[in-house]
Amino acid sequence: MWQDLFAALALVLVIEGIMPFLNPQGWRQTMSSIAQMDDKALRIAGLVSMIVGVGLLYLAR
Repeated sequence: MWQDLFAALALVLVIEGIMPFLNPQGWRQTMSSIAQMDDKALRIAGLVSMIVGVGLLYLAR
């Protein structure tokens, strides 16, 4: 189980590093836009992201 958790965390780091590596200016603009979102919109985006992630994990497993 711990091995799977560490593998998942490593994969998250790889995926999150792709955009800043490939397009740093676009990533910077995106992060600036996200920083300007209100709390409610940011929470909804986070919730949707978690639901999609759980759904994909369910389909993969």
